[in-house]
Amino acid sequence: MKKVLAGILLVLGSACGLNAQENSSQGPRNVTTNFSDNSDSQQSFAMTGATGNLASTNFAGTANASPATPAPPEPAAKPKYAVFGDRDDYRWQLGVGVDYVRFHSSVFDSNMVGLNTTLTYFTNSWFGVEGSAITGFGPTVFNSPDHAKIFGGAGGIRIGGRRARWEPFGHALVGGSHLEPQTAAGSRSGLMALAGGGVDFRVHSRLSLRGEADWVYTTFFSQTQNSLQIVGGVVLHF
Repeated sequence: MKKVLAGILLVLGSACGLNAQENSSQGPRNVTTNFSDNSDSQQSFAMTGATGNLASTNFAGTANASPATPAPPEPAAKPKYAVFGDRDDYRWQLGVGVDYVRFHSSVFDSNMVGLNTTLTYFTNSWFGVEGSAITGFGPTVFNSPDHAKIFGGAGGIRIGGRRARWEPFGHALVGGSHLEPQTAAGSRSGLMALAGGGVDFRVHSRLSLRGEADWVYTTFFSQTQNSLQIVGGVVLHF
């Protein structure tokens, strides 16, 4: 019996020795899963890495970004015309219009239509120096072929506001005039004075419409006359 047990133990010991020798010849086995062979693991690690890089980039950009520097203010635009007074405007005005003159005298009366031209230079926003020329042509008088005509020129001052679209004004001018036809009543030349006013309506920086009414004082025939002038026209600013 002892021999049988010894034989069994010998066989078992030989088997264990052979098994240990076989394992040592094959080297240690890696029981851990090789994640490099798993495509799902690669994608997961790749996404994790990309997210990490993006977060790092955003954080770095936020941390390193400097506050925006405000742009320097643009220089003020230069006015298109001379600066004076309380408003930017042109100093010169040239008015051209049609005038109606209701001439009244003890010798004859006449309705005349002609041309009115006015040139004004403003020294500030409300005061100007003005020159004006008027003409008027009417029908025949005294049953003769001669037509009534008047020519005049005067200079003076103009006062008015120029701060809105509607620009009222007043003026006073003094000069001389000439009247036709020749009559037996006396001289055809004499003093002329105008006083009145009107309003300009600015439709453009260089253009206005004008309406005007004036009292016209003359000294024809060694007498005095009081007549009326009405003007409608345009004004050029320059």
